[in-house]
This record gives sequence, C-alpha cells and structure tokens, in this order.
Amino acid sequence: MTEKARILIVEDDSSVAMLMVDLLVLAGCEVEIAPTAEKTMQLAERGDFDLITLDVDLPDANGFEVCSRLKKNSRLCTAPVVFITGRPGEEDVQRGLKLGAVDYITKPLDARNFGSRILSHVTRRASAADRDTEGPVES
Repeated sequence: MTEKARILIVEDDSSVAMLMVDLLVLAGCEVEIAPTAEKTMQLAERGDFDLITLDVDLPDANGFEVCSRLKKNSRLCTAPVVFITGRPGEEDVQRGLKLGAVDYITKPLDARNFGSRILSHVTRRASAADRDTEGPVES
C-alpha cells in the first residue's frame, strides 16, 4: 500500500475519538471523524474511505442502523466496517457481523494492537481489489 489508508472514525466520545486518531495516524493513516450518524453519511458520500470504524451508541442513531444504510448504498457498500463499541454482548457482536461488519472490537481499546488490526482489514480490501482488476489467470 503506497498511499495512506483513509479511515472514517464514527465516535461521539471525543476522548475515544482522539485516541483512535492518534493510534491510526501513528500507523500511517489519514483520518476523519464523524460524531453523529448524519455526519457519517455526509462524509461517507463525499469521501472515498478505505475503512469505517463505527460506534454502536450514537446520539442520533443506532450504529447498527448506520451500518445497514452504508451496506445498502451501492457507492459505500465496499468499505469495510469495524464496530468499535462498549457493548461486548455476543448478541450485539453477531448482529454487527451479520450486517456486514468485518470486525467487532470492544472498548477499552488495546492500544498496542489497534492500528495493526485496522490496517489488516484495509490491506485485505486492497488485495481483493487488486485480484479483481488483474483479470483471468492464464495457464
């Protein structure tokens, strides 16, 4: 990956958002923050993000609803979504993954592994895109 990965952080708690920004910038990413579902959809429509982190509990909507909206939008559905939330229940984890999230990380964040865990999903997406554009393999 030669260009910086573009990550959209959807988090209404500014201290958590800033921790995530610091960790992702340290990992070499370009980051934007959306504190609400409305702002998330505005930024997602405008930007070409390599990954979206998504809190479940937002002030104006449920993160599961936001994920569903992102995955139903043909322009936005390919961006991997990673839930990052304080809701560790197995039912919530399964719900997030069924909606199309590639991962579900619970708070508090493990600062040692957070950046590499997020980047692994970006790398996987980039590898899949490269395979899709290579065309058929000749024998």
